Amino acid sequence: MAATPPNPAASAPRRKVSRHRGEGQWAVGHFTPLNGNEQFKKDDDGLNVRTRIETIYSKRGFDSIDPNDLRGRMRWWGLYTQRKPGIDGGKTAVLEPEELDDSYFMLRVRIDGGALTTEQLRVIGEISQEFARGTADITDRQNVQYHWIRIEDVPEIWERLEGVGLSTVTACGDTPRVIIGSPVAGIAEDEIIDATPALEEMKRRVLNNKAYSNLPRKFKTAISGSPLLDVVHEINDVAFVGVRHPEHGPGFDVWVGGGLSTNPKLGVRLGAWVPIDEVPDVYEGVISIFRDYGYRRLRTRARLKFLVADWGAEKFRQVLEDEYLQRKLTDGPAPEQPVQQWRDHIGVHRQKDGRYYVGFAPRVGRVDGATLTKIADLAEAHGSGRVRTTVEQKMIVLDVEQDKVDSLVEGLEALDLTARPSSFRRGTMACTGIEFCKLAIVETKQRGSQLIDELERRLPDFDEPITINLNGCPNACARIQVADIGLKGQLVLDDRGEQVEGYQVHLGGALGLQAGFGRKVRGLKVTAEELPDYVERVLKRFQAEREDGERFATWASRASEEALS
Repeated sequence: MAATPPNPAASAPRRKVSRHRGEGQWAVGHFTPLNGNEQFKKDDDGLNVRTRIETIYSKRGFDSIDPNDLRGRMRWWGLYTQRKPGIDGGKTAVLEPEELDDSYFMLRVRIDGGALTTEQLRVIGEISQEFARGTADITDRQNVQYHWIRIEDVPEIWERLEGVGLSTVTACGDTPRVIIGSPVAGIAEDEIIDATPALEEMKRRVLNNKAYSNLPRKFKTAISGSPLLDVVHEINDVAFVGVRHPEHGPGFDVWVGGGLSTNPKLGVRLGAWVPIDEVPDVYEGVISIFRDYGYRRLRTRARLKFLVADWGAEKFRQVLEDEYLQRKLTDGPAPEQPVQQWRDHIGVHRQKDGRYYVGFAPRVGRVDGATLTKIADLAEAHGSGRVRTTVEQKMIVLDVEQDKVDSLVEGLEALDLTARPSSFRRGTMACTGIEFCKLAIVETKQRGSQLIDELERRLPDFDEPITINLNGCPNACARIQVADIGLKGQLVLDDRGEQVEGYQVHLGGALGLQAGFGRKVRGLKVTAEELPDYVERVLKRFQAEREDGERFATWASRASEEALS
């Protein structure tokens, strides 16, 4: 499928121009920007800001940056201003952006499919130590995020990353962001189909392509041929899920319209089976529908999920086929339910080539540059030149010979990176939180790590799969609505009537196995101090009341409010 020209008037299907502003959809003739974000994108493509960063801002410093670049276009190259230290959560929604901005940046490195060579991982670690005060968090979209980045250092960081085939382009912004993929693509024994060729072609078509650099908002993509459904496909704008067609063999089932934040929606199936060589065409078609028909009037309604909700799957498929692909898609089956709840590939697993891969768990995705370089060294010492990140803030070393597995596991343990984690270490994730994020209200990373320690001490024999997701604000970067125990950060009143950090609790969310959003019990909020007590209490009740083989999410959906309080 050829790339569509970036001119909105030329690229959108022709429609009679309406004088009503509608939802700001290009495809029905509404080209006038209806908010500040749409205006700055029309004024200059976000991809163009790189030249200004390299030639002006990195030489003249932070104060020289144009505000529309600082809080807008620089995101097209993975840069966000980070939160100024010392500003408490009560001021997050009160202060102006320039009051919250520090003069340092978060920089996101996109890692499509989570795929890294040990050389790339070592460069990521070295950049962290030299330019980011050691920071290097693994995200739940397989990326790595730095903090404390100075604008003066960005050109050199780009040069080093690009020297090993990495980039920060469209890691943020109203663009097609990182394509998440199965971290064991091409190596797992139980794989339905290796999606790697499709992922590489999808990436080739959209990266640095101005046909897709002005979308209504961010666009998230997932693709996997694993029967474990290991890329949270239900909450992406578009997802391709490996299935076996009874007549045509292995291919992909297409999902659209998933997303969380403050208005969560699960993706819907189009009912279409797509062979691997047609996946990139369908991908471009879905992005183009979003670009042309997506709602641009209100930022709160500018995600693809709102268009899909209004159109329905049948109309979406029809527009995709008739206007963008110019061909009909083949009907196909839904993916089978995974046979296990854990989908993170933690532990030691045999590869299809007879070697092994080893998945291990950092604490809530928090690592540092020195640790990453040690992981690269450790992997190479055990015969591997490849590592992977996962959508659960975990990592995997690939291609380990059987006689070196035990030594690798011991080496990881020495770095506090266990391949045999407790359910709590394995199942707890956290977003960036108030430490660096301008949207956050409460702390998350340290609190998540402390919660793991407390639960391991209090419930040492608890071995059921459990997910505990901590988010610093309502925007759900840590997927609180689809966790067994989802914790949405907010300020709450303690027993003394004082306002303190705490969480609203969501219970019983799930993906993969009976996907659905967690339940909110009326008035159920816990302070940060009370959090370990609360989680211990509700897990003990689950153990006491569960039926044989019952998962936490199923129990939580039927339990009384008293049992969940």
